Amino acid sequence: MLIRREIPGDADTIRAVTAAAFTQPAGHGEPPEPAGPPPEARLVDDLRASDAWLPALSMVSLSRDGSITGHVLCTRGHAGTVSVLALGPLSVRPDRQRRGTGSALMHAVLGAADALGEPLVVLLGDPGYYARFGFRLAAEYGITPPRPGWEPHFQVRTLTGYDPALAGPFRYPEPFDRT
Repeated sequence: MLIRREIPGDADTIRAVTAAAFTQPAGHGEPPEPAGPPPEARLVDDLRASDAWLPALSMVSLSRDGSITGHVLCTRGHAGTVSVLALGPLSVRPDRQRRGTGSALMHAVLGAADALGEPLVVLLGDPGYYARFGFRLAAEYGITPPRPGWEPHFQVRTLTGYDPALAGPFRYPEPFDRT
């Protein structure tokens, strides 16, 4: 597997991978999902068009044949008045899940963010999964989520540029508000 930065021709494939990763098949007695792409696929497009977009932190994984199998991105968020990173979404094609693709993408984007001198990365997700990448509950760092109910899943990964004085309410880039 190869990880590289997103290039302009990747947008349609990233949208398809993200849609596939976040579309759940309807179970017995469950209604089908609404028509159209899931919000996460639209979110990537909206982030790409926003001021929060950081091209160096939008990465894809490639299979041996060169097809895109996954995508991750970090965009510009804020903790208090300090610029930090918001991670997400992380998407892996369903036929490539549970094969290390998501882990490889996470390691690549965290390494790139650290190399750029960023102080920390924030995400909303399963602590059981993201702890393996060094994420801890944001409350331990004095960073509060935009919605109090998110606290058990709101996490931070500090990077080399982290300053312990960094704290405060976290603000996602504006496109997240529409998701």
